[in-house]
Amino acid sequence: MTAGRPFTCSVFIGTSLDGFIARADGDLGWLTSRGEAAGGDLGYQEFADGIDTVVMGRGTYEPGLTYDLWPHEGKHVAVLSTTLEEGADPRVTVYRDLDRLLRGLAERGTKSVYVDGGQVIRAFLRAGLIDEITITTVPVLLGTGLPLFGPLGGDVPLVHLSTRVFGAGVVQSTYAVERPDSRPSPVLDQGLK
Repeated sequence: MTAGRPFTCSVFIGTSLDGFIARADGDLGWLTSRGEAAGGDLGYQEFADGIDTVVMGRGTYEPGLTYDLWPHEGKHVAVLSTTLEEGADPRVTVYRDLDRLLRGLAERGTKSVYVDGGQVIRAFLRAGLIDEITITTVPVLLGTGLPLFGPLGGDVPLVHLSTRVFGAGVVQSTYAVERPDSRPSPVLDQGLK
């Protein structure tokens, strides 16, 4: 899959135009109302069909408990948390740190991971673990809230893969994370010119 790990890690997330994934109180009404107006699930089901594991933090896991249906049925769900009680929910496995999580995923034979939640996404980016990022941008400025991005410890170069425009002004772009070892060698570049 990728050097040093047997699985890929992808992000699929919605943001406001100014980069927030939720209001400060966790409210997502601004996202869900416009998402519905854009028509359909915006490619989420196709994305979800391609993953076998969901990794999130406690802040993303706990609001999911309020949904009528468990949103990750049929997927292994790992929660990265230092405070969530282990074993309290048989649908999830709690990991206390990133190293244990990565070992656990590899031992399970994980192939593709959906990384969800701002803090977990940033931790995976800092560790160089994200392979692909899909960001669905909703045309609203929140001004404040929970940001998708923050300090990452350095630049994360991306390669644009695609952009789709949906109804209601919703735009979705997908990027691959460029790895130094994934760049074509200068010798190969010369041969392609």
